[in-house]
Amino acid sequence: MSNATAGETLLFVGTYTHTDSQGIYTFRMDDASGKIRQTAVIGGIEHPSFLAIHPNGQFLYATSEIEDSHDQNAGAVLAYAIDRTSGELTFLNRQSSLGTAPCHAVVDATGSCLMAANYQSGSAVVFPILPDGRLGEASDKVQHQGGSNVDPARQEGPHAHSVTIDDANRFVYVADLGLDRVMVYQLDPAAGKLSPAAQPSVDAAPGAGPRHFDFHPSGRFACLINELGSTLSSYACDPATGALTHLQTASTLPENFTGDNTTADVHFAPDGRFVYGSNRGHHSIAIFAFDDSSGALTPVDREPTQGETPRNFGIDPTGNYLLAANQDSDTIVSFRRNPRSGLLTPTGHVAQVPMPVCIRYLPV
Repeated sequence: MSNATAGETLLFVGTYTHTDSQGIYTFRMDDASGKIRQTAVIGGIEHPSFLAIHPNGQFLYATSEIEDSHDQNAGAVLAYAIDRTSGELTFLNRQSSLGTAPCHAVVDATGSCLMAANYQSGSAVVFPILPDGRLGEASDKVQHQGGSNVDPARQEGPHAHSVTIDDANRFVYVADLGLDRVMVYQLDPAAGKLSPAAQPSVDAAPGAGPRHFDFHPSGRFACLINELGSTLSSYACDPATGALTHLQTASTLPENFTGDNTTADVHFAPDGRFVYGSNRGHHSIAIFAFDDSSGALTPVDREPTQGETPRNFGIDPTGNYLLAANQDSDTIVSFRRNPRSGLLTPTGHVAQVPMPVCIRYLPV
């Protein structure tokens, strides 16, 4: 056990347990240097690939990304209590995700409900959060239908890849890789229900494969990273209706790149001046300047992640550091972020963790 000290931030890291991963790892990041050190780990969960933290900072939720063709409800979501002093987790309960391969989750702003995306079975599910942090049985499920078929190997059916809530806690956006579409729902957090918004969906380019979605701090714009197309798309958002209007799509890759690549994660910097996306194949973080008057994207640089397959990355709450989780090289690499240029510089600090695929911050 390692207790919190001043000037540190808690990190929780989700992993795939194909190899020797034990489950969910706790780290601490030194806010002055960007150095990270492991302090705890909790096992007993298969493939805790994505994590979400309750707004009160007392509870953590994990998807168990299980895919089983013989059990269409094989996936699960799990709840844990967080010890803010030690960073250790205490298991609370588990619920079926009512689908297969749940790969993303988010807690609404009121802390009333958790939403998860079942990738393989193509659905989004809502769970009430009880006062003690435990998850109730699912209160709603929306099943997507159809498929793009542009890429028959990846788009033969719906594949819900992420769930994102707007800052007003009114609308939910589910990026579906299989449909080449972002589904838009109205959220009733108290009832734990989803209903189609006035604009029920927005189409991505055929074969783009929408994956992750992030809002600009102003709430007036958002960016969608497209896994199969290796592109980043910007949208204007109408906060009154939840409607999205496509503005621009830009490649995350250099013009001379000829290898195989898929993108994974996308995050705005806290000040909204830059947006970042991860390349798996080029093994880099693509950096774009963002114009908060027009929503225009301007490529700035692509920083190598010093490892392979950056499935996920996180920008710390201060905006000073970016941590890249290199899934296939078992490392988390720390970068200092320049707030004026958006550029990333390696700090020299690297942590070893088996198959890291999600990073979540919790200031202490």
